[in-house]
Amino acid sequence: MISMNKVRKSFGTQTVLSDVSFETRESEIFGLLGPSGAGKTTIISILTNQLAPDSGSHKINVSSYETGLMLDEDGLYDRLSCLDNLHVFADIYGIARKKSREALKQVGLGDAAKKAVSQLSKGMRQRLSLARAILHNPKVLFLDEPTSGLDPNTAQGIHKLIQGLQKQGTTIFLTTHNMEEAVRLCNRVVLLHKGKIVEQGVPMEICQRHNAIKTVPDLEAVFIKMTGVGLS
Repeated sequence: MISMNKVRKSFGTQTVLSDVSFETRESEIFGLLGPSGAGKTTIISILTNQLAPDSGSHKINVSSYETGLMLDEDGLYDRLSCLDNLHVFADIYGIARKKSREALKQVGLGDAAKKAVSQLSKGMRQRLSLARAILHNPKVLFLDEPTSGLDPNTAQGIHKLIQGLQKQGTTIFLTTHNMEEAVRLCNRVVLLHKGKIVEQGVPMEICQRHNAIKTVPDLEAVFIKMTGVGLS
């Protein structure tokens, strides 16, 4: 569904990505894992054609209209209500405005339709941003750190939404530095360090290869073993 082949990207003298290669499967949750600065957002920017790689190739087997994107910077209009924020994008996509209310209900914000975005908690803003990303029922959904800064209960709610979208057939490309989240959600993962892939595969199998299972799979232990550093 999504692929990269030997992609390299530099900004000036700094190499951000070095020979990055992977591919995802249809209707899976694919995790791109690594600390801040590892190159995760750069990969999403290249895949969504916001950046061009210096070399290598990449492909998504759907049209740009069939992709959804949720970034850390949500770009929501603070003075507008939740509903009006979605109406703006419904108009851009050329879809019926009734989809706005449906998307709000889907992320648990049906009762907050008339509430101004400026009055929302961070968790509610995250859910609204997700509602906007799924407004047009995309086949591929990019989620960049979707639970960053959220309390455990709110993060769990986002996880349930993501799993529900997968069950509906959406392919989800998830970036995170939360290894527990990756084990819980992802069918397969890539571990990224300083722009290079150091491991990839099924989370449980990766942990088994590196003897990183005690009571639960410990991807962070694998990452530390592979790189010598933690995720902070």
